[in-house]
Amino acid sequence: MRNDRDDLVYKTKREKFNAVITEIKDLVSKGRPVLVGTTSVETSELLSRMLTRDRIQHNVLNAKLHQREAQIVAEAGLPGTVTIATNMAGRGTDIKLGPGVKEAGGLAILGTERHDSRRVDRQFTRSCRPTRGPRFFQFFVSLEDDLMRMFGSERIAGIMDRLGLKEGEVIQHSMITKSIERAQKKVEENNFGIRKKAS
Repeated sequence: MRNDRDDLVYKTKREKFNAVITEIKDLVSKGRPVLVGTTSVETSELLSRMLTRDRIQHNVLNAKLHQREAQIVAEAGLPGTVTIATNMAGRGTDIKLGPGVKEAGGLAILGTERHDSRRVDRQFTRSCRPTRGPRFFQFFVSLEDDLMRMFGSERIAGIMDRLGLKEGEVIQHSMITKSIERAQKKVEENNFGIRKKAS
């Protein structure tokens, strides 16, 4: 049972990360486990500092902490547990949902950025699957993200300005999610072309 939503798009990274922290707090208060996917160790460490500042207990799963990977993944489905994972270390590991989690709404998976490759995003959404029970997946994106700066952020910024969005306000629309996926496709095609020339 999946409930994947259109991307939430913010103007700045600061607004985006504040929104991620707010969402984590809300989900934890409801007793739901939260898995947060990042594209870099730097982002996972930034989120960890923000959560520590707000006294929210969490685990960080990245290349620096691979010894504890199995234990961290094993605990990722417990009620109110927050796990930050970089490029989904722990791929393919089933997450067992703890007691009461299914009734609370299941596993919540938050992506803090769109990867250059749709394949990596799909791998992340597939690999963090609970063994049983519902889950929902939400991407948080900012116009300052690398992918967005390369493709389309000016057009989306224009839409946000026309709508008169204030600081911290978000835009969410299937049209924008589709344009982000088109940007990813362009990056993939460019990379494929470069690899083809190299070989």
